[in-house]
Amino acid sequence: MFEVYIHVPFCMRRCGYCDFNTYTAVDMGEGASRGNYANMVIREMSIVRDWQIAHGIDEPEAATVFFGGGTPTILKASDLVAMLNAVRDTWGIAENAEITTEANPDTVNADYVKELANGGFNRISFGMQSAVPSVLKILDRTHTPANVAAGIAVANAVGMRSSVDLIYGAPGESLDDWRASVRTAIDLGVNHISAYALTVAPNTKMGRQIAAGTLPTPDDDDEATKYEIADDLLSAAGLEWYEISNWARPGYESQHNLGYWRNIDWAGLGPGAHSHYGNVLDVEQSTPKEKTETVKTSGLRSWDIAHPRMWGQAINAGDMPWSGSERISNEENLEEIIMLGLRIREGLDLSLLGNTVDMARIQPMEDEGLIVIRDGRVIPTRTGRLLNDTVIERFFDACSL
Repeated sequence: MFEVYIHVPFCMRRCGYCDFNTYTAVDMGEGASRGNYANMVIREMSIVRDWQIAHGIDEPEAATVFFGGGTPTILKASDLVAMLNAVRDTWGIAENAEITTEANPDTVNADYVKELANGGFNRISFGMQSAVPSVLKILDRTHTPANVAAGIAVANAVGMRSSVDLIYGAPGESLDDWRASVRTAIDLGVNHISAYALTVAPNTKMGRQIAAGTLPTPDDDDEATKYEIADDLLSAAGLEWYEISNWARPGYESQHNLGYWRNIDWAGLGPGAHSHYGNVLDVEQSTPKEKTETVKTSGLRSWDIAHPRMWGQAINAGDMPWSGSERISNEENLEEIIMLGLRIREGLDLSLLGNTVDMARIQPMEDEGLIVIRDGRVIPTRTGRLLNDTVIERFFDACSL
């Protein structure tokens, strides 16, 4: 299985909590403008495909394509469709593939969404974050709850699946605020909801406000309680958890995200995007300093140059626009299998670990209610999901990696 991720790093404004690789400037120089961005990504596809062929990578058709950001829908719909068509021309797109874009509710209307649907998109994920105006204000979000409902309505009208993202733990958000947000998301009728705990990086506006004492620090116990509230409400509404932060009605899980958690191959395109390959003959690593290193490896992860201008300069020079890459050793691969498998409802497949696991040291976690061992798989309970880092650490301790 193979999938493609396309990063669109542009936003109308930067939210106070956001630490993603995003930029608000319309034009940052040659190769780094919104107007020319689609063409640059399409050129990167050609460079990446040539590199794949040279390094023995023969991927199947893309099973999923995901446009993330940033705000992909800040670009013209025709730009997103053009990039999707280029994926089809470069790798092919599997029949019934999941084609998703993230969207800010402020940036789409009926005509925009219809153009996406006509161009091959079949899923749209709205950044709702909260249904409470005071919480949206703290998060520096500009949309209103009504905009989210309007976006979902137009997506439904053209036959696209919809998902919404929520964030819990914002400073000043009460338990009742959070219940209202989850219930509002459920009432929208979507079949997929993501709920993420607020993570505050010190280099963000919110991080500086918390450091200065003008906003309270998010509380771990408060976030744990809100997670349990979400899990209870979503489960009661028929949305089952399938990954720690994601719930869906059966058959509506995000196949793209499941691909990440199943550790499959993906190509990441755009500034700061990461790629992952399980079997590479050798690697030519290009950096902004134009150094080259050749290594032999069985697996590889790489990441593109983060700043759009430098990323664009590399593409204009015909170079792979990597900031760096690293080999994935067998030990690291097993560690990733463990970390990813212990996040999902289908669980960690013990057969992938061979004889590296001392099950006598794993069993106590089942006795403590952190995991369930069933049919050769280890599945986290809700308590285990809340204490996921602890479960993973204890699993590592029980493995001879």
